[in-house]
Amino acid sequence: MKLSDLRYEYPEHLIATEPSRPTRVMWVENHRNGPACSEFSMEQLLERIPEGDVLVINNTKVLKRRVFTGEGLEVLFLNKVSADQSGQSNEWKVLFPSKKFKVGDEVNLPNQFRMTLLEKGRPQKVKVVPALDEKDFQSIAELPLPPYIQKARQNRHTVNQDDHWYQTAWAKKAGSFAAPTASLHWTHQHIEALKNRGVHVIEVTLHVGLGTFLPVTAEDLDQHEMHSESYEILESDWQKILEAKKKQHKIWCLGTTATRTVESVARTGQLKGETNILLQQGSEFKIVDRLMTNFHQPESTLLALMAGFYGLNQVKAAYAWAIERNFKLFSYGDFSVWVK
Repeated sequence: MKLSDLRYEYPEHLIATEPSRPTRVMWVENHRNGPACSEFSMEQLLERIPEGDVLVINNTKVLKRRVFTGEGLEVLFLNKVSADQSGQSNEWKVLFPSKKFKVGDEVNLPNQFRMTLLEKGRPQKVKVVPALDEKDFQSIAELPLPPYIQKARQNRHTVNQDDHWYQTAWAKKAGSFAAPTASLHWTHQHIEALKNRGVHVIEVTLHVGLGTFLPVTAEDLDQHEMHSESYEILESDWQKILEAKKKQHKIWCLGTTATRTVESVARTGQLKGETNILLQQGSEFKIVDRLMTNFHQPESTLLALMAGFYGLNQVKAAYAWAIERNFKLFSYGDFSVWVK
């Protein structure tokens, strides 16, 4: 699959800068002559998920790791590299615009922390003195909102509401650098309504990693290096999915991260580990029957996943239908359901 295949045009004013309320749902069914699109409410969507089916959701929690200096330099702290004698981390992998910096240069961070560049690259390696811990990030860092939201807002910083808007209702396992945004439309009440109707709701964990911030640079997607992301599902929950499949019930995945998790387990047999799976046109989806997700950016691996699940031309046609009707786009935007 080529990167150029994943291009499409959209008007900038459709980029959502806050959650769409009420959520508009694009329902897509694949007919012989192309995708048949309809618009539903969330309540109408819930009524279409029958008893016995499985809904897979991701319980990851987004980390506050985006730190600004007084001069406006933005540093995204990814993961700790080493720890001092007290067990605190003082070396980190980070992402920041380091072109003008040399190894050994120091940068002043908030609250009198100092960062020294140790290695250049993508990501970079730095040392921070004194050592940083999660409590420090709560006071000096922001959530890593996607750059296109910052651009559309004309504001690089988060607003107070983002702390609530950019976490799912069931976020519990901290470790992600982006929200599983399809879940942002859903409440505990939605989940309980499905459970009460006999729908099996299964939680998985997949922490969105570095790859979500790096653009695809290879024209041939087979040459694109996906960064690994950690995932986990309980053995008992995996067996429930397999049992439902055996009984010909449908598996509904809430988002591309839930999709990547179950498809990774189906391929490797490993219930916990690291995945760098790249789903694209030609990929076989072994588990997912219904994919629920937001609209995705052009030239992204997430759009490639959609093309793999539903077909590139069908996805582009459905996106054109939604854009014509002013559906809001991307992380805070509206919602879509893809039914094979």
